[in-house]
Amino acid sequence: MIRYIEGRLSAVRHQAVVVIVHNLGYLIHTNTERQSLVLDETVAFHTHLAVRENALDLYGFKDARELVYFELLLSVPKIGPKSALQILAQADPDLIATAVLTDDALRLHKVSGVGKKTAVNIVTALAGKIDSTEISISSDQPAVSPNILTSAQTDAIDALITLGYDEKNARLIITKLDSALPAKDLIHLALRQTNQ
Repeated sequence: MIRYIEGRLSAVRHQAVVVIVHNLGYLIHTNTERQSLVLDETVAFHTHLAVRENALDLYGFKDARELVYFELLLSVPKIGPKSALQILAQADPDLIATAVLTDDALRLHKVSGVGKKTAVNIVTALAGKIDSTEISISSDQPAVSPNILTSAQTDAIDALITLGYDEKNARLIITKLDSALPAKDLIHLALRQTNQ
C-alpha cells in the first residue's frame, strides 16, 4: 500500500495531479484546489491505493485527516473512491463528523450539496465510527448559514434532478435565483433559463 508520496509537481489536471518521484510519475486523484498548486514545486500527499481488476488508482490528500475520512466514506455502501473524493470536495471532515455525531443528514445535504440519499447513507453507515472528541460541536453555531439552502431551494433542486439534470448543475442554477421564491417558481425560472 502506498501511503505517502512527496515529489515535484509536473502536471495539474481536473481533480488529478502528476507527481515526479525519482524519475517516476505518479497520477494522483485529488480534491486539492488547483489554484493552490504550483508546477515544479515540491508537494506531498497522504495516499490511498485503490486496487481494481483493471486498474491501480492513487487518491491523495494534503491533510492526513482527509485521508482518514476518505477511507471512512469507502466503508459506506454504494460509495466508491471517485464518489468519496467528490463528497470530500463538497464536505470537509468537520461537516461530515458534525452530521454523523448529531445524526443530521439534512444539514450535510443542505450545507454541502451532497445528495439527500447519500447524506442519509453516510450518517447511518458512519454512526459509531467517529469519536465525539474528533470535533467540538459548538452549541452557539448560527441557526442559519449563508451556505444552507432553503427548503424551497432543496425541493427545486430535487425536482430538477428528477427531470434529468445532474445534481451539480441543478444546485448551481437554483442557488443563483432568489432564495425567497417558492419551489414552483424556482423550478419554472430554472427551466426557462435552461431552455433559452
